[in-house]
Amino acid sequence: MDALVALAVVVVLVVAARLLYARHIERMAEEQRRLAEEQRRAALIGKYGDVELVDAIVAGRIWQGMSEEQLLESWGSPVDISERVFKTKVARTFKYNQTGKNQFADRVMVENGFVVGWHQR
Repeated sequence: MDALVALAVVVVLVVAARLLYARHIERMAEEQRRLAEEQRRAALIGKYGDVELVDAIVAGRIWQGMSEEQLLESWGSPVDISERVFKTKVARTFKYNQTGKNQFADRVMVENGFVVGWHQR
């Protein structure tokens, strides 16, 4: 009976140690994510010098007049980009969140390097 109790204690200790280790790993990963986000935010503030603009980019917002570069920093690289060249402008459509063959949930229209509109489903 003492061997059974000892085995149970060992099993409980091993399970507890694994849980503590898993929790430690989660905390370290969260700390790394937080640190990376802080570094990204500091780099964006250094680049643009505008805290409100950086807050919008970090929150993943888009707006008319934002630059193509700011769009990429806010939403990341698109799945596809289509481009049409006119006499007076270059119009690009940045396509995000592919839902099917040549179907996208989100499209952002960019003219001459600046966002002019978007469609979201």
